[in-house]
Amino acid sequence: MMRFSGFRMLLEHMAKHAPCAPALLFEAEGACATCTFSELHARVLERAEALAAEGKHAYGIVTNGTIDCVIELFASVLAGRRTVLLGENSAEEVLLEQVAEAELDALWCDDDLLETLEPALVESAEGGAGKVLFFTSGTTSRAKAVVLTDASLMNSAYNGGALLPLTGDDTLLCLLPLDHVFGFVCGLLWGLSSGAAVALGRGARHYTDDCIFFRPTAISVVPALLGFLLKYRALNPELKLILVGAGGCSERILTAAKATDARVCFGYGLTETSSGVALSLGEGDPYAMTVCPDDAITIAPDGEVLISAPTCMMQGYWRKDADTAAVLRDGVLYTGDLGSIDETGKLKLTGRKKEILVLSDGTKLYLPEYEQALSDALGGESLCVLLVDDQPILVLEGAVRPTGAIWEAIRPVLDELPRNRQIKRIEFYEKPLPRTASGKIMRWAIQREREGL
Repeated sequence: MMRFSGFRMLLEHMAKHAPCAPALLFEAEGACATCTFSELHARVLERAEALAAEGKHAYGIVTNGTIDCVIELFASVLAGRRTVLLGENSAEEVLLEQVAEAELDALWCDDDLLETLEPALVESAEGGAGKVLFFTSGTTSRAKAVVLTDASLMNSAYNGGALLPLTGDDTLLCLLPLDHVFGFVCGLLWGLSSGAAVALGRGARHYTDDCIFFRPTAISVVPALLGFLLKYRALNPELKLILVGAGGCSERILTAAKATDARVCFGYGLTETSSGVALSLGEGDPYAMTVCPDDAITIAPDGEVLISAPTCMMQGYWRKDADTAAVLRDGVLYTGDLGSIDETGKLKLTGRKKEILVLSDGTKLYLPEYEQALSDALGGESLCVLLVDDQPILVLEGAVRPTGAIWEAIRPVLDELPRNRQIKRIEFYEKPLPRTASGKIMRWAIQREREGL
């Protein structure tokens, strides 16, 4: 596995050493078309030259997973622009907030969306030249722009490839959105840096037939997508490797995936670390993960997972020094996750200490905001929200009582949320909810007590 210092080195090396090898596969006029490494390099350089001549500084790319999108984002970085990846499925109000927060002066998106977002552009967008920004996947008002570089992203791809190597004979299917760092690194860079062909998925409506169309040997998925593909028997027989990440995955789904005879690996990473820091390698316990070569993980006395990842670590949150200082101290990331290191040096996650819950599809719930709305609806009751079997549940302080009036009171709050974020069950905690000295509820302590730990 070769380590690349950035996108330019990756493209130049592959164009020189494997010019005719397929870099990207995509649909064109109903058939599977190919872009070789030499063609990709040439197209990126041509586009980078055009972008550089425009004199813009900060470029928001609304990612749609197409070959034009891939060329645009590589070219933007090579042109020296601060490149901000945005989600095509994000609500317009979310995109407006993100465009303003990232201080963009140019956008790549369709004309209708450009008309909507253009008022949020700024005239002066200097700063952060060549950086790559991803928004964390928290709720709208709390998402932050994480400052990465093409070097940190390529180092992350190297780390993953060192543990799970691909070759020029492989085809990696990219189904995940490129504005998510897991999708970008493990759906795109992992394949290209290994010399594998990357098949660009054709969107959600083709989830059930993309594997048959492209015949991949490897795929990276979030748990919810893996469950969907298994339910509809959409995986092709040539598939040899399934990488699952970006959220907790149930043992049921992992067991079903292994029944396909593919090697099934589970990964852990964060946007702040340019994606993965630990992977299970498809043998034994799927939740016991080997730490990536460049990274070091330690466990704090309270069980928090601490990560040192000098080659892959973020440079901070864009224009949020206080938020950066709160989690990144002397080069060590305080993740808010809980875990342990076993006798073989493998990492096992046991829960979350942060005030954020992560669903299996990568969606995050910012709990103070959510819980305050629920508490207000219930007249100020003391409560918390936990994640149980990948579903949010409401835990109320006090004795067990009928729940009908409770459901009626919180229904207006739930109706404002997507179905996957809605409370699915109500439980009661028949004593005061445990709190820190500053009064914050210790959700992790309640979770451990529920599970008898």
